[in-house]
Amino acid sequence: MIVLTNDDGFYAAGIQSVWRALQPLTDVIIVAPESEQSAVGHAITLASPLKALPVKNQEHGLIGYAVTGTPADCVKIAVTELLDEPPAMVISGVNHGGNVGTSIIYSGTVSAATEAATMGLPAIAVSLDSWESRDFSVATEFIRKLYPLVLEHGLPEGVSLNVNIPAVPREKIKGVAVTRQGKSRVIEKFDKRVDPRNNIYYWLAGEMTFMEVEPGTDCEMVRENYISVTPIHYDLTRHDALDRIKEWKLEF
Repeated sequence: MIVLTNDDGFYAAGIQSVWRALQPLTDVIIVAPESEQSAVGHAITLASPLKALPVKNQEHGLIGYAVTGTPADCVKIAVTELLDEPPAMVISGVNHGGNVGTSIIYSGTVSAATEAATMGLPAIAVSLDSWESRDFSVATEFIRKLYPLVLEHGLPEGVSLNVNIPAVPREKIKGVAVTRQGKSRVIEKFDKRVDPRNNIYYWLAGEMTFMEVEPGTDCEMVRENYISVTPIHYDLTRHDALDRIKEWKLEF
């Protein structure tokens, strides 16, 4: 069984495209947020109960569960409560909008795959590098090729794959690049507005600023029309800084 999840919500076009692509090939079930949970990162729900609402269609019966929680919640409840046995894999996406550079810190889609990795499961997060395109055909074709390789070869402990798909026609895809996470980030700005009662409010906006100057990063390779595959890990320790900090002779 493969679990599909995302942060765009159960009924989003990206995850539904993956379900349609994989359903004829393998056992697959959607366990995804009932509503959009973009940019929630690795948040989990503690202060309120979760509901997992069964979703059925006439042709296939039960196709999954819409969960009143975050992407990480969805992975946790799928593995521990909804399935009779652990899934073979978790696939998160296809997300609408790229998750490259430092944006992966905020991504619920990437965090769902990371959560699966913490539970010892192979996991892939897949994003389409566009907010406008509704064509997920290249992404689903690549998922069909990638997931059997992951099942065959496995992934190192704690590692998941962050995949980003250029939003171009298939014939313009130059290939697949195994990349490192780039430094490009969204430069934030706030749109200041006034409501009808003269209360000031702020709407977060921003745009991706590319900071890469050499190939090999997810940001740069996607911009060059390569599919980017980045192995990521939940251990955030900067190991090369440990000795430097120890030299401070910290005391209390």
